[in-house]
Amino acid sequence: MPAYNAALTLRRTLDDIPTGSVDEIILVDDRSSDDTARLAQDLGLTVIVHEHNLGYGGNQKTCYRAALDSGADYIVMIHPDYQYDSRVIPVAVEILRLGICDVILGSRIRTRREALAGGMPGWKYIANRFLTTVENIAFGQNLGDFHSGFRAYRREVLETVPWQNNTNDFAFDSQFLAQAVYFGFKLGDVPVPVRYFDEASSINFRRSVKYGCTTLWIAVQYWLQKLRLCRFRIFTDRAASGPLSTA
Repeated sequence: MPAYNAALTLRRTLDDIPTGSVDEIILVDDRSSDDTARLAQDLGLTVIVHEHNLGYGGNQKTCYRAALDSGADYIVMIHPDYQYDSRVIPVAVEILRLGICDVILGSRIRTRREALAGGMPGWKYIANRFLTTVENIAFGQNLGDFHSGFRAYRREVLETVPWQNNTNDFAFDSQFLAQAVYFGFKLGDVPVPVRYFDEASSINFRRSVKYGCTTLWIAVQYWLQKLRLCRFRIFTDRAASGPLSTA
């Protein structure tokens, strides 16, 4: 759980996790200004607190290092803001366990009516549909929501994808999925309810525009790398050596 000011929603997120479906819950607090870290400790979670705010991507990097160090075979990343339904965790993990997929996303966009009725702003819905369509075409996928904060991975994915080279900002997620496709992993999704409310985390319009432009650039980078016209750090195998021409 990459957390930032999630004290008001953390308990609800935890309460929905089916009993016995997870072995350990790791929460990384990115220097919240509320009581997120203390509450997580009181609830018995494994808590890591950043000395400085590292950003959304930086928070996930700490989460994944901790998950790998713990020996986890399957890793689920879910925002502790109650925007995503933690009841589907065992469903996602079972799909991974069966070998059907290597990466599972929670799709908030089963239908337009449900997405908007769940509180997703109209402009965010349009932006999501546009970016997801572009990414599906660029990466040869057929996912319902490329921008979900519910993700589950087989251990091999985190051991292969060079996510340490990714940005510490919100585009970390877009980079990770492009990397997963580049390295040949199978992606899939499961439907999750849409929950937009005051306490749920959300980036503003200005940062959303930056995120969207960066996501489109990542798709361009993917194809430049595939066509061997450029090399980018985010698509460089961990075992590779030598200087890179660009980043």
